Order: sequence, then structure tokens, then C-alpha cells
Amino acid sequence: MNSSLTAQAFHRPPGPVRIAAIQTVSGPDVDANLEAVAALVAEAAAAGAALVALPEYFALISADESAKVRLREAEGDGPLQAFLAATARRHGVWLVGGTIPLRASTDDKVRNSTLVFDDQGRRVARYDKIHLFGFRRGEEHYDEAATIEQGGEVCCFDSPAGRTGLSVCYDLRFPELFRAMGEVDLIVLPAAFTFTTGRAHWEVLLRARAIENQCYVIAPAQGGRHPGGRVTWGHTMIIDPWGEVLACRDEGPGVVLAELDPARIAAVRESLPALRHRRLG
Repeated sequence: MNSSLTAQAFHRPPGPVRIAAIQTVSGPDVDANLEAVAALVAEAAAAGAALVALPEYFALISADESAKVRLREAEGDGPLQAFLAATARRHGVWLVGGTIPLRASTDDKVRNSTLVFDDQGRRVARYDKIHLFGFRRGEEHYDEAATIEQGGEVCCFDSPAGRTGLSVCYDLRFPELFRAMGEVDLIVLPAAFTFTTGRAHWEVLLRARAIENQCYVIAPAQGGRHPGGRVTWGHTMIIDPWGEVLACRDEGPGVVLAELDPARIAAVRESLPALRHRRLG
């Protein structure tokens, strides 16, 4: 399902396109999480969004890390994938489905996968998170590699927002991934950044990725205190190619909207042709 990264001709929207990022505070109740997401996608669609992006782990955040392993689905089959397809089709939007757990090569792990569905509910792209988060400071610690199997392929596809590249959360810290996408109009980064790391690095890294790739960045996030006690940073953002934050929601569930303007991308790249000036890689 991964699109070729070598193709030079691709769709670019003729004018501004409204895009939306959903922020949630998901918990261990999958049905409740999906109900909340459905309402927020409906709100985004009613506001005119053509592309809507969900956060990482939108369907489940649990203090029990093995819960996502029990929730895993086979590719192309399962209630989470059916929900995403039906939601995209119902509202006539392109839906970037945050991440859901898909089967890995071993039964004790999952792939943390972003699936994209078009406005007819057809799956058009899949990206499996490549960089797995590990962090330890005092009693706060995370080790995604214990339950997640890393992906290995870059994924770009054509959407109503133009050439679109997929990434997830901790990928943000690895600029070589975004360079490997080539010239894109939009980078999507679903996330569940911790409060500690988010407060320090979230905005500056998102703005850097937008500036250095001269494209829009949409970063739907988990944002608040979750039932199991975890606290995520939130600050769901949409950023333009000059690094300006167009819209942001600090915390709590909600919808973040902005216009992606191809003329803005062209103007930035014309005035500062940094992508043409590259000499390495």
C-alpha cells in the first residue's frame, strides 16, 4: 500500500483545502473512545474539512500495556478498521486513522499502524511506526519496543491536501525520515507525547519539520490526564511552511482547523529555495 517515493508527478490541490486535527483524551473503554472520536469527526466535517487526522492510540490508552496486544486486528479485518472506513464514508472525508494495533510477526507484539481511508471509505495507505519511544526519568518510564514491532517503510500518498507523508509521535525526532519522503505538501504526525517531553520539545520540533521541509504539518495529539493516570501534552497543532502555528488546542478533546494553501507552499519555496539547495542525501 505504500506509494512510490520516486514519482515526480502527483496531485496538488488548485486552491486552499481545509484540514482538521482531532485531539482526544482516550482511556481504556474502546467503545467510549470511538463514540467521542465519531462526534469530533462529524464536527470537523460540518466545518468543511476535506481531510481529518486522528491522534495516536485514539481507540485505547490503558495502564495495561498488553491491552493493545489483545485488541490487535488482522490487516483489512476488524472493528477498528471498519469504524474508520465507515466514518470516512459517512462524512465524505479523507480520514487519517491515528494509529491502531495491527498484528505483528509475533503474538506478543503489534504494529502501531496509521491507516488512511478516502472519502468513499477505501483504504489508500498504511504506515507502521518506525521509531519506538523509550524514556526513563525517575519513576516515569516508557518502552514501546516491549509490545510494538517497528515498521520499516516510508509512506507517502496523494490526498486532497496534495502529496502527504505519514509519521507517528517519536518519529518527530528523526529528520531523516521526513527527508526520505521527498517534496511533500503535508506531513501528518499523530501523537501521544508525554507531558514531560512535550513541554520541552513538541512545538519546536514540529515547527522545525515544517520549516526544513517547507510544507504544512498537522499533528493531532492526545491531550490531558487519562483514566490510568498518564498525562499527555496535547497542543494539537497545524503549522504552515514558514513555521507559523496556524491553530492549536492546548488540552482536552476538540477539533483544530486550518487552511492548507498550495500558493503559500509555492511562495515559501520560491522565496527561499532551500529544497533545491540541498547537496547531501
